[in-house]
This record gives sequence, C-alpha cells and structure tokens, in this order.
Amino acid sequence: MADRTALLERPQPPGPSGPTSLALPLGLLKTARPRQWVKNVLVVAAPAAAGELFSRHSLIQLALVFALFTAAASAVYLINDARDADADRAHPTKCRRPVAAGQVPVAVAYVVGGLLAVLAPVAAAALCTPLTAGLIGAYVVMQLAYCVSLKHVLVVDLAVVTTGFLMRAMIGGVALGIPLSRWFLITTGFGALFMVSAKRYSEAVQMSGSSEKLGATRALLTEYTTGYLRFVWQLAAGVAVLAYCLWAMESGGTANGSSLPWRQLSMAAFVLAVLRYAVFADRGTAGEPEDVVLRDRALAVIGLVWIAMYGLAVADW
Repeated sequence: MADRTALLERPQPPGPSGPTSLALPLGLLKTARPRQWVKNVLVVAAPAAAGELFSRHSLIQLALVFALFTAAASAVYLINDARDADADRAHPTKCRRPVAAGQVPVAVAYVVGGLLAVLAPVAAAALCTPLTAGLIGAYVVMQLAYCVSLKHVLVVDLAVVTTGFLMRAMIGGVALGIPLSRWFLITTGFGALFMVSAKRYSEAVQMSGSSEKLGATRALLTEYTTGYLRFVWQLAAGVAVLAYCLWAMESGGTANGSSLPWRQLSMAAFVLAVLRYAVFADRGTAGEPEDVVLRDRALAVIGLVWIAMYGLAVADW
C-alpha cells in the first residue's frame, strides 16, 4: 500500500497539453525565422513599381506568392540550421537557435524542411503560373546548393545570397505577367549586394579578433579581408545609386499630369537611405537588413519618404 501511495504521489510527466508539447512546434516556427519573413515583402516590388498593386487579382496573387515564397525560404532555413548546428554552437548569438540548442532535433528539421521545399513549388505550379513555380523551384535548388557547397566558394556565396533577394523582387512581377525593367533589376540586384556584403563586412569586423571563431561561424570569413568586403559594398552602393538615378531620369521631367517630378525627386531620398545605411556598414554594425531598417528611426523615416515619393510618381499625382 505504501509503495502504491508513493507511486500515486510521484510527479507525472506533462501530457500532450503540458508546456513541453509546444516546445517542438515553437522551435520549428522560430527556426523558420518569422522576423525575416519581412524580406518577402519584396514580392510587391515589381507590381508597385509598375503601378499594378491594388487590383483585387493582384493582391490575391501577391498574398499567395508571399506565402509560397515564405514556405520555400523557411525550408532553406530549417535545412541550413540542421547542417550548421555544430558551427552555430560556436557563434555568440546563433548558439541560441533551436536546432543548435537542441530544442529541435536535427532529423526533424531535415524532414520538415524537405517537405516544405517540395510542397512550395508544387503548390505554385497548381495555384500560380508555371514560371512562378519554376522561379520558386530554382530558388529552393539554388539555396540548398548554397547550404551544401556554394557558401564555401569565394564571391559565389555573395552572388547566391544576392540572387535570392533579386528573386524575391522579381517573383511578384513574374506571377502577374509584368515586364521587368532592366533598371529595376540592376538597382535591386546591386542594392541587395550592398546589404549582403555590408553584413559580411560587419561579421568580419565584429569577430576579427579570433580567427578560430571566424572559421567556425562562417568559413569564408577567414578568406575574405575586411578591405575586400568594404570594396564590394562600396562598389555595389555606387552602382545601385547610379542605376536608380538613370531609371528615375529616364522619364525626363514630370510624368503625365504630375504636379512635380516625383520620380526624380525620389532620387534624393534614395541616396540619403543608402548613405544612412552605409553609416552602419562602415561601423561594422550592419547585421540583418531588416534589423538595420527597423531599429534606426531615421532610416525608416527616409524609407517612408522615398516610398511616398515613388508612389506619387506611379500615381501621376
């Protein structure tokens, strides 16, 4: 009887409704990087630039493309974290990622990531255009190749990450059948390279005191010099500004019925935004692009002013 009483009084493990039942789903969600889903807002870039953003059909398609691209990106994050679990444990902040911390088993991250990687392009083929499905599929393949080997190839690693941003900006136009301007592609591509190389430069600066940590957290950081990475982000910033100015000046004067040359005036806001972002790049504090933009109030205000000006130009106000 005493043994039975002791057994009944012994604390029982939490059941399915206990707090631990949510640990794995929450870990998977965190690994999918909800904060970085803001990057996928770039899917509206091409339709917004073309002035075809607010029709019901466009909004439905863009919402769908945003969800599918988010699923594809999440697949890559899951698989990447599973592969990099050991390296992430040596990083001062990445060690808290669920896979590295042991909250999400490596095998589970692989399985969920693999399912999302297959389902995203398949769903795009069923719900969107074949070209949209092809672009999402190409993104998944390219990013997985990056996880496996391309991130260890000098310069190619920068090109792959930059192309991922460019694909985000392209896919909205592809889904809606909007022709993509050469200036749009050049400005977006080099703008993305500016942010990517600034982030790499910041990582190299912050961890320059320990070559062991550099190699453990991102292998190529031991092969890039800070001088080279500075050259890349400065070059990319210059090309992005030049391309945007040529794009803005291409229309020449005011547009149809516009009260002011808003597209040309938006060059000032664009250049200011690049210069402000370059402050953080120069300091070595330009981490994730969305963190830089959201944490700096001045940069966010400049961005909103630029959006307003460009919107007025598209609306011919």
